[in-house]
Amino acid sequence: MKTAVIGAGTMGSGIAQVAATAGNKVLLYDTKSEALEASKTKLEKVLNRLIEKNRIDDTEKRRIQQNITYVTHLKDLAEADLTIEAIIENLDIKQKVFQELETYQSDNAIIATNTSSLSIASIASALKISERVIGIHFFNPAPLMLLVEIIPAVQTSNSVKEKVVKTIKDWGKIGVLAKDTPGFIVNRVARPFYGEALRIYEEGKADLLEIDHVMKDLGKFRMGPFELMDFIGHDVNYTVTETVFKEFYFDPRYKPSFTQKRLAEAGYLGRKTGKGFYTYQDGKALEKENQNINLSDDTAHYIFNRILVMLINEAADALFLNIATGKDIDLAMTKGVNYPKGLLSWANEKGIAWCVKQLDALYDEYHEDRYRCSPLLRKMAKQNENFILT
Repeated sequence: MKTAVIGAGTMGSGIAQVAATAGNKVLLYDTKSEALEASKTKLEKVLNRLIEKNRIDDTEKRRIQQNITYVTHLKDLAEADLTIEAIIENLDIKQKVFQELETYQSDNAIIATNTSSLSIASIASALKISERVIGIHFFNPAPLMLLVEIIPAVQTSNSVKEKVVKTIKDWGKIGVLAKDTPGFIVNRVARPFYGEALRIYEEGKADLLEIDHVMKDLGKFRMGPFELMDFIGHDVNYTVTETVFKEFYFDPRYKPSFTQKRLAEAGYLGRKTGKGFYTYQDGKALEKENQNINLSDDTAHYIFNRILVMLINEAADALFLNIATGKDIDLAMTKGVNYPKGLLSWANEKGIAWCVKQLDALYDEYHEDRYRCSPLLRKMAKQNENFILT
């Protein structure tokens, strides 16, 4: 299969590396020749590091590099069987690029978008042959992250979906199918990890160091929510939250935080600017050097349970609304954002009745629709059922 990738940024370059490593001939396109040169230089460094770690040898390095051709004209992608777009998250721009691309490619060519939050149906609507369009959402860094969300639009043909599922498997990735709804699986289900942590912080129940510590200590998450938001960047993380909130008709479960909005407005974007929730020097958060966590066990468990049960509720609602299968939801969260356990598996472990009790207690305290319990959880608790994840 001849694969094309549109956009030579971090994500596009990573996708190109994945396809080339799997043996595909890859056309990497960007309008800026300097972006292509930077991509080529970065690939050289990445492959050299893999040689140093004895993951590949010089022959494999040359094979991967020779599989990628760098081009600056869309018409150079005419012979691609599969094209994956990885450019700016702007619907109008994506539609215009796809419309031009369609004029060069055969009617059988598959055109995919790597969007993390835009409607696949809206992107597909701009094309004459909309059934060829599908979402293929990689996670950063694409060569390392195993998960790929595959999102058929309402227009997407079954044959296109099946070909993409097989291709992603052939590339050595774990593909999960998701409905074309805002945030798909991961960016939807993960919202409470950030949003509920921000609420706890804004309420003054704990500071950000304490919340991060609790989620790593009790939850065994690799990063706390504030560390992770700083790592992702507040321009990106806040925008995704805002987009999901608007796309879900302002459902209060996805309501953004003014605290994070102000950081984004100030240009305090996290690690990449040296300041976010934490202040960074040489990649290290200065506030953590002399951290002194002195939370009571009750407060620590309150923080952990509150964030966890909101995550579980979101995962349960995604299953209730047929966004994906229970198995794929748990796979998405463990392989896409490195959660220590699948959230539905975690719900089984904690007990469905426990989840309902925790959510009802939050609703009784706040009387906000944000804390409404998923109908699926409530039904399962009454019937004493667990999630079946096979």
